[in-house]
Amino acid sequence: MPLVPANDFISWKERQISKGGDHQSLDHLIDSVGGCTKEKYHLIKLSLKKNIELKVNLEKLESLWNQHLNMGIPVQYLSGISYWRDLKLEVSENVLIPRSETELIIEIVQESFKQKFKEITFVDLGTGSGAIGIALALAKPFWNGIATDIDKNAIQIASKNFARCSDKSNLKFLCGHWWNPLEKFKGKIDLAIANPPYIPKYIYQKLPEEVKNFEPKIALLGGDDGLDHIKIIIRNAPKYLKKGGYLLIENHFDQGREVKKLFLENAFISVKVLKDFSGIERFTIGRYNQK
Repeated sequence: MPLVPANDFISWKERQISKGGDHQSLDHLIDSVGGCTKEKYHLIKLSLKKNIELKVNLEKLESLWNQHLNMGIPVQYLSGISYWRDLKLEVSENVLIPRSETELIIEIVQESFKQKFKEITFVDLGTGSGAIGIALALAKPFWNGIATDIDKNAIQIASKNFARCSDKSNLKFLCGHWWNPLEKFKGKIDLAIANPPYIPKYIYQKLPEEVKNFEPKIALLGGDDGLDHIKIIIRNAPKYLKKGGYLLIENHFDQGREVKKLFLENAFISVKVLKDFSGIERFTIGRYNQK
């Protein structure tokens, strides 16, 4: 592994950030590709270390940083790694980069299911990199989870991520469109979670180039009003949920009222629209009240 003098590394980092970009993105590359965490870097700056051992040389790191600056490629795709909660996940352009605002889903679920040792069956619909399903399977090892995705590449990535994060077998992976792979689980699901494509067409067209050009359109665009997939998920949920089972959906900031209405029209009760850390109405949750 390359051994770089501390002063050279500090100067190199300052030169890179002077080109543009943000500190968080550069730190991500240095950590995920170079193997130098922010904590190690702080020790270097405090002169507690004279040299830094990296996984790759500075030329490699600089080449990746230039690609990010010049082509707009997200650093997560350049490194093949995304950090989400306490997870280190493999990602590729076949899966959406997990967003920090989605992390609140785990807290919402834990608040809704406070029983410490109750076994439940949960489903992560459209799992992508596997972030939500893996986080829940790790937090609740006595729960049984199923993660679905329409893209076989996404299922492969999510499966690998779970295998790296856990030696348990409480999360299975099935390929198919939303509920379709879950025929044998009809009426048996306690909790279904979905972070579906919900961006309206007119907003998708205005997204930053680094999003539109590199992240999968299928994971972002939700039709003209952004509700195409949300409607499919909510309308089919009663076939799969137990009586009293929960459905939790992440939605666009201005869709809360309409999504709540869809819940109520499809036999859900106790429907709530919940805000994220920024005060945006990001999530809708309800309980299925079987007639």
